Amino acid sequence: MKTPKRLKPLIEDGIIDSVLSRLMSGKEADVFTVQVGHEVRCAKVYKEAHKRSFKKAAEYQEGRKVRNSRRARAMEKGSKFGRDQQEEVWQSAEVDALYRLSAAGVRVPEPFGVFDGVLVMELITDADGQPAPRLNNVLLEADEARDHYAKMIRNVVRMLCAGLIHGDLSEFNVLVDAEGPVIIDLPQVIDAAANNNAERLLERDIRNITEYYGQYAPELLSGRYHREIWSLFKDGELEPDSTLSGEFAESLHDADVDGVLEEINAVREEEMARQERMKDDDNPKHR
Repeated sequence: MKTPKRLKPLIEDGIIDSVLSRLMSGKEADVFTVQVGHEVRCAKVYKEAHKRSFKKAAEYQEGRKVRNSRRARAMEKGSKFGRDQQEEVWQSAEVDALYRLSAAGVRVPEPFGVFDGVLVMELITDADGQPAPRLNNVLLEADEARDHYAKMIRNVVRMLCAGLIHGDLSEFNVLVDAEGPVIIDLPQVIDAAANNNAERLLERDIRNITEYYGQYAPELLSGRYHREIWSLFKDGELEPDSTLSGEFAESLHDADVDGVLEEINAVREEEMARQERMKDDDNPKHR
């Protein structure tokens, strides 16, 4: 095939040998299979900001740290340099997350680096060596769905233990190889401790995958993993291999009605006493 313009510099620099085919075109990037020595890998070419259809980018970027103060100020001002730096941060977020998550035991493609806005990484393949399908294109038996779902929940937990939340997890961002699900597409990954949207995005991630696997194994729909996982995380008790029940009991305490009434009466009595003092101050007999 004709070599895409963005991939020509990588060939010239010897990072890849040739472009084999276009694998997919997504909302924030185009992905190609490329030859690197004796291996076939992926090259993810990020689209420019004005061409991306990814919505609410600011929601995901909240809490991302920029070490260079000059870069941070430029990004806040929105100058051309700042916008360029914002793009670099957006693109580097995925490769940084891949390295971090791979080390944490999360099933993600192995990254090989970002070069001029192109992420080169492992090509996930099926049992026949062909590019692995996305989860939304796979039909599952009930037992397979239960097994894959358990692995996905474990991946989500390990991600959170590494301090990250996918933020856009669904059947469209998961590949399926011979061993089960592999999580992909991470440029919007968020810092769980620094982003105010963390709990909501975790809940959405888990709801999305629960609803998908639940169509094959309906009993999965009753799970309450989000609340259980988030509660353990907030309390500092979440571990990569934490035993989860899928249940969560809300902390319900009987309202202390008597205590509330006592406080109301105390305020009322104080106000009555204040008004009496005001009357006394206005009464000439007390001057």
